[in-house]
Amino acid sequence: MLELLRALSKTWIAKILLAILVVSFGAFGIGNVITQLGSSTVARIGDQDISAQDFQRGYQAQINQVSQQIGKVPTAEEAMSMGIPSQVISRLASNGAVDRLAAQMGLGASDAHLAKVLNSDPNFQNTVGQFDKAAFSQALQQEGYTEAQYLGEQLKASRRQQLAVGLLGDATIPDAAVELANRYQSDTRTLNYFVLNSTNIPAIPEPTDAELTQYLKDHQTEYRTKETRTVDMMTLSPSILAAAITVPDDQIAAEYEKTKADLTKVESRDIKQAVLTDAQAKAFADGKAAGKSFDDLVKETGATVTDLGSMAKDGISDSSLAAAAFGLKQGDFAIIPGIQGQRAIEVAAITPGGQISLADAKGDIGKRLAFQQATTEVGDDTDQIEDLRAGKQALTAIAPRYKLKLATVTIGSDGTELSAVPEIAEADRAKVAQAIFAAKEGGITPTVSLGNNQNVWFDLKKVDPARDQTLAEVRDALAKAWTLEKTNAAMKVEAEKIVAELKSGKSFEDVAGELNQFPILSQPITRQGDKTTGGTGGALDGVVGQSAFNGGPNHFDYAVNGDGDYVIFQVQSVNPASATAPDQIKTAVDNSIRDSIYGDFVGGLRQDAGLKINQEALNQAMALNPTNGN
Repeated sequence: MLELLRALSKTWIAKILLAILVVSFGAFGIGNVITQLGSSTVARIGDQDISAQDFQRGYQAQINQVSQQIGKVPTAEEAMSMGIPSQVISRLASNGAVDRLAAQMGLGASDAHLAKVLNSDPNFQNTVGQFDKAAFSQALQQEGYTEAQYLGEQLKASRRQQLAVGLLGDATIPDAAVELANRYQSDTRTLNYFVLNSTNIPAIPEPTDAELTQYLKDHQTEYRTKETRTVDMMTLSPSILAAAITVPDDQIAAEYEKTKADLTKVESRDIKQAVLTDAQAKAFADGKAAGKSFDDLVKETGATVTDLGSMAKDGISDSSLAAAAFGLKQGDFAIIPGIQGQRAIEVAAITPGGQISLADAKGDIGKRLAFQQATTEVGDDTDQIEDLRAGKQALTAIAPRYKLKLATVTIGSDGTELSAVPEIAEADRAKVAQAIFAAKEGGITPTVSLGNNQNVWFDLKKVDPARDQTLAEVRDALAKAWTLEKTNAAMKVEAEKIVAELKSGKSFEDVAGELNQFPILSQPITRQGDKTTGGTGGALDGVVGQSAFNGGPNHFDYAVNGDGDYVIFQVQSVNPASATAPDQIKTAVDNSIRDSIYGDFVGGLRQDAGLKINQEALNQAMALNPTNGN
């Protein structure tokens, strides 16, 4: 039960499940197996392979999530220290173990169920909430899935869901667990409190040079520059090569003649829609009869208009909308039935369909032919550049020869400064930076392959190693940090003195009065602090809240909140939670217990199946293999 409370104090199911998975990952052990697994297989759980592509997809998703949390893309070494590879393997292995059992049990999902999953996914819907094939294809391309792979993953997910429901569907929630969780989450305390300020402590003098010198010596690790590296950098890809290729007009014309049967465009219409109340529908009907425009009636009735964009008839899943819109002239509108009542639709513009002319198709054909030519040539150019690099040719000589852009950039280990090289995508910066920081001065630098036939070459021009900063460089920062340290020390002494006075029996009001402070009566606060609208907010945060819950009525102490303020408080009242737990608490406890049971179940499956790791393939997937120049 105490474990449950600890879990609920963090609240969150995702953390609980992750902890279960990580613990089980360490407990059951990993076999480092290379000869038994293929070069494209990172791990195997029972007879279920975890491919390098599956790992890279999961790894990148985890990296993206961490990047949003910490504000930068972690390097591969930082990701390793955070345990990200282990977490990804653990999750994939857990899914694989469940998939294995589901397959053995013959579980599956119908095509109708998978279709329902697709149709209900908002990521694949258009502006009117209908499934959009183009959006579906684009999303799959961005995530690196084929349609068959995606549907296969959905089938596996459906199997896992069926297993989980079968295992946990009848699990009951202990009333005692709900009651304790509710008390822990919803009990409140009302406090008398005040916040110490600089007038309550002796003035802190300006630091002397000797004091700053000593402070710098004691905290030198906090005052260091970061290593930076300056490189010349060149990038080659089919897209870069294609941009410099001009396709002759006669080739474009010939390609047009060869493909013009397929170069047609479907008529599309710019459609606007307004959902109407009964009164608005009558006004629109009367207005149409009187010859008023759609825009005028919108202004008169205050109807809300939604621009559905330019749509082809076969791209509109709403048959009533399609029939009405494609039966109107440009600028005309009609009133048709809808789910929520009547609606007015207007055709604002019409783009005719038919044969695309050579003039209209010329740009796209030229780009396509240029890219095709570049895709053919990029391999030869890459081989020639590699030969020149093997002969120790500098990029300053190679770049003009191939008419490639040469960039000189100074970067830190996280690669943020590579934003100055637009040819390198944000997701690839950490990989390029890692290669740069692994290079040796005077040595042959490796080619960095980024996929899709894109390669990056660099010459290491200069290394500025990390070093200790001097007093002159950081004097102002040191003075601020020294003063803050002395202030906090004085605040702590004063806070401890106040608590001692309260212990001796002096009243809270008298202690506050001697400091020219006025006690403030708080709103009821939880362990998470004061979350009420217009409440004391930052002063009584979760740190103060936890400290207040360390005792009952009249409990007093001090706590340092997240802003560094010293808050002196005394509990005025203890307010138990309502006997009826909110649905949110019940759901949290329910999910926590189910996740715990499911985690133990999955751990058992994994132990039975056995997990094997291909460390070489794993290193290559993370671009950490020391033999891999990329």
